[in-house]
Amino acid sequence: MVVLWILLLFSLSSCSVDIFGFFASSDQDVRLKDKNTFHMVTDRNISNLGDSYEFLVTTDTHIDKGDAHGLERLTQVIGNAKFVVVLGDVTQNGSEEDVRTFKRIAENFGVPCYPVIGNHDVYFNNWHNWRDIIGSTSYRIDGFSGNVSAGNAHTTLFILDTANASVGNDQLDWLGNELRSAGNHVFIFTHTNLFVEGITEIQQLTDIRERARIMSLLDGRCDALFTGHLHRRIIKTIGSVHYITIEDFKSHKTYCRVRVSQTGITYTFETL
Repeated sequence: MVVLWILLLFSLSSCSVDIFGFFASSDQDVRLKDKNTFHMVTDRNISNLGDSYEFLVTTDTHIDKGDAHGLERLTQVIGNAKFVVVLGDVTQNGSEEDVRTFKRIAENFGVPCYPVIGNHDVYFNNWHNWRDIIGSTSYRIDGFSGNVSAGNAHTTLFILDTANASVGNDQLDWLGNELRSAGNHVFIFTHTNLFVEGITEIQQLTDIRERARIMSLLDGRCDALFTGHLHRRIIKTIGSVHYITIEDFKSHKTYCRVRVSQTGITYTFETL
């Protein structure tokens, strides 16, 4: 009974939660079997990124019945951004209509868009819509200062599946192995946040041992880890890594513009 209440509280700690959808969500192990299945994400290597570049990150768009809450307006602020990342809860309940709405909007950005799967995207066991329209939920993207054929990626992006509030040993093992060949700049994007700011908040990774392992893997090897899910902004710097949780786009219309240059990395938060 205690476990049931904990699960219920966890599910209700996010806005616009459908309890029945929460209890009918898919399992991470099932989703990770479809690694390296790509439909929407076709730009798995970014050429001519340059030594200085910028990108946008937003989260929790919660597209519902075709209403994207103004996400299509992000096109107006792409500017010099080389790519966009959306950190999960792309849809309200994973419906085919809403996944397709997101795909249509993202394809109009004019730059690659890398989506992250969130807990709402697997509600009602609707993960198959993501799989069939978008593809894998855990993947790697490499960026090159010049042409891809020249090799030597200087930036690597990792998209991780934490839609069930866990990373899992297999995915952590994969990340650890992949980090060995990653570029000098490493950015990691996932949905569920690692940190909260009060003991009454439980909306984070359910196993703090996973958090400890992630932090150990990333220290000295990663520039920043971005998360959403909490619908609030939290920024922490631990060791060499910035841990950045972004408030939801649905209510706040917020996005983060990340600028990378030879002199360092800056993060600015902007609103539409």
